[in-house]
Amino acid sequence: MVETNLLVQFKDLGIGMVLALSAFGSAAGAGIAGMAAIGAWKKNFVQNKTPSFMLVAFVGAPLTQTIYGMIVMNKIAELAAKGQYLWGIGAFCGAAMGLSAYFQGKCAAVACDAMGETNKGFGNYIVVLGMTETVALFVMAFTLGILGKISGV
Repeated sequence: MVETNLLVQFKDLGIGMVLALSAFGSAAGAGIAGMAAIGAWKKNFVQNKTPSFMLVAFVGAPLTQTIYGMIVMNKIAELAAKGQYLWGIGAFCGAAMGLSAYFQGKCAAVACDAMGETNKGFGNYIVVLGMTETVALFVMAFTLGILGKISGV
């Protein structure tokens, strides 16, 4: 039987949006941090200093938000199979996680610059990145809680 409801064609929109928006933020954040790491390494090479490989940790930090988006996406997909489309949850959850990743990348870029210049403060910088990450973790946890109530679990 063919469903004639116009909205059915968009039934997977929430599923795609949560993953895509979180991944957009991860890509932008990692890109921004990556550019800063390359700049810091270049300064080290010019000054004949040993470049710190630890900057890679800063560059990779925003990537985890894509994983959080995938986790929420799987739960939304489970509910979509039952006929619940949840576009708003997908859009806002994905956007919040994506913004967390984007700003984490900006913080990581500054950390790359500082670490590249001084080769000190790694623990402090990681704490700041962790605080920014916590926003995405909260969004994921609270969203999964809401989705659990919707599904009746």
